Amino acid sequence: MNAKTRQRRPAFDREAGVAIAQALFHERGYDAVSLADLTEAMNIKPPSFYAAYGSKAALFERAMLRYAQENALPLDELLAPDRPPAQALPALLLAAAEQYGRDSLLRGCMITEGLRADDPAARQTAENLANGGIQAIRAYLDQVSPQEAQTLADYMAVTLRGLSASACNGMPYERLMQVARTAGRFIAHELAEKTEESTAASISSDP
Repeated sequence: MNAKTRQRRPAFDREAGVAIAQALFHERGYDAVSLADLTEAMNIKPPSFYAAYGSKAALFERAMLRYAQENALPLDELLAPDRPPAQALPALLLAAAEQYGRDSLLRGCMITEGLRADDPAARQTAENLANGGIQAIRAYLDQVSPQEAQTLADYMAVTLRGLSASACNGMPYERLMQVARTAGRFIAHELAEKTEESTAASISSDP
């Protein structure tokens, strides 16, 4: 076969490669995905991989950014300033649990689970993205419940990460949702008690 009739190999689609990597990283976690796994799934050689992405950690960053764009929870809607925290925070937990447990393979939050990566660069990228979500929750709470903002933000961060880890460990969808409902009821109960205590204190202090 001469050069004129030789078939050319299709050009490598870098964005398609990011999507492939995203699925692998999400399903297995950063540390469990090797360079060989990535190049085999993309059907390319290591030199082509490095030319396209630079490094595994750099590809992980692109994959997480893609994941965030496609799967970010609608925080602006869930945490609208006119929505009381007793409604907003439980709704956020339910939305997260639904997302983390709906797929049989791609479970949990890819960004949250990226916080466990051994590679410092990969872990830092995950921290930067995760912190953005926590800061959004804290900013909302600073507006609507400033006295409880830090405690509630910490509680939400711990609960969201626990939901993600439980989903990755195989907790069934319905149980995951029930945990989110229970945590939401706890928040609503605590906030109601705080409101009652504040009201009682205000009444007792009146002349």
